[in-house]
Amino acid sequence: MSVPGPLHFLVLGALMFCISVAGLFINRKNMIVLLMCIELMLLSVNMNFIAFAHHLGDATGQIFVLFILTIAAAETAIGLAILVVLIRKRDTINVADMDQLHG
Repeated sequence: MSVPGPLHFLVLGALMFCISVAGLFINRKNMIVLLMCIELMLLSVNMNFIAFAHHLGDATGQIFVLFILTIAAAETAIGLAILVVLIRKRDTINVADMDQLHG
């Protein structure tokens, strides 16, 4: 059995990124699915950082992943808080109903 090289992880990261972009364009209604697609996009970028960091023997990519995961956790907490407020005010999580929340 061969050990997967960096190319395998890069292809998997690219596939995950393409799936998340397709999910963003296909689904324009459900806010939870949109947030999940953004998280999948960030995780695919993290996979590429880790693959390159391991291949080059440098820990810089792993440090970037730590920062990205921290920012993603904060973004998820804020996004879910906005979703809770939206559900309480409108009883829906439909993105089209968010047109009155600006300005």
